[in-house]
Amino acid sequence: MAGVIGRRKFIYDLWGDTVNTASRMESNGLPGEIQVTDRVAAALGPGFAVRPRGTSDLKGKGPMATFLLDGADC
Repeated sequence: MAGVIGRRKFIYDLWGDTVNTASRMESNGLPGEIQVTDRVAAALGPGFAVRPRGTSDLKGKGPMATFLLDGADC
């Protein structure tokens, strides 16, 4: 969900499960790596190389299978 907040100064903000998951993935990620969920890894398809990182215990989400994106197969 997204919306505009404020009456004098408008701020655009996002809320919801997707935003929370992205925040948890970012805070549990590795420097210089792109970490994705199993759903994102599956949606990327065969054009991208991903490798399993294992299960990460994400705050408020519980255990979640995570993958590291190695790049596009060109």
